[in-house]
Formats: sequence, structure tokens, C-alpha cells
Amino acid sequence: MADPARARRLAKRISTIVATAIDHEIKDPRLAFVTITDAKVTADLHDATVYYTVMGENIDTEPDVASAAAGLEKAKGVLRSKVGAGTGVRFTPTLTFVADTVPDTARHMEELLARARAADDAVARARENAKPAGDADPYKEARDAADDVSDEDA
Repeated sequence: MADPARARRLAKRISTIVATAIDHEIKDPRLAFVTITDAKVTADLHDATVYYTVMGENIDTEPDVASAAAGLEKAKGVLRSKVGAGTGVRFTPTLTFVADTVPDTARHMEELLARARAADDAVARARENAKPAGDADPYKEARDAADDVSDEDA
């Protein structure tokens, strides 16, 4: 078992090597819009999980995640060789590529927050001119001067 700090350093190095290799050395057009976001290495340093996102060509187009996954699967051997040469560890970790869902989750959370803000604004607009159905404060009782005198005597 390696210490967790070494595993984190190795994961960071693996993500850098894989990102650089995809960007400059792998000539697969399916990987043109792939971005490496993170990497995790197991405690025994034998397995690495590399997280990636796929951006669309334009803002309007949907990213092709399936072809990017196929391209990464095809390039896995070359990428593992690059990782082995770039890290210098005794055993080169096996690479597993997982699509990163954090951007999609963040986008969904932003939509939910915008919906909640809109609902709060609607409630605030409805409350502006609203009046209570009964008395303004039905629990408040009027006090007489006689009650104040009797309280002081007690």
C-alpha cells in the first residue's frame, strides 16, 4: 500500500500525461473535444480511473459521448504506454475511462436554483399587496390601564 499523498501525485501526473497525449499525439478525430477532468488511483497504485468530459463542436450541438468513449477505448493501450514512460513506476496502472457527470449535475442544479428563484419572486410579488384575512395580529390582546396597576400590586 502506497501512502495517499503518493497516490494523489501519481493521479495528477497520469491526468496530465493522458491529456497531453490526447491533445498532441493521438490523431483520432473522435477525441478532438475530449477534456480530461480528473484521475483517481487505487491505494495499491495498480488501477487508475480517468474522468473526462466531451464538449460539442458548437454551443448548439450535442457532444458525441459514445464515439469519444470508443476512441478512448481504442487508444487505451497507447495511453497506458505513455503513462508508463512518463511516470517511471514499477507497475504501470491499468486505465479505465469514465465520463464525468459533474458538469451535467452542475447544470441541472443551476436550473433548479433558477426555478426556485423564480418561485420565490412570484411569492414575493403576491405578498406585496396581500392583507391578512382577519385581524392583523389575532393573538394580541389589548391591555387596560387597570391591568397594569394590578400587575404592579402583585
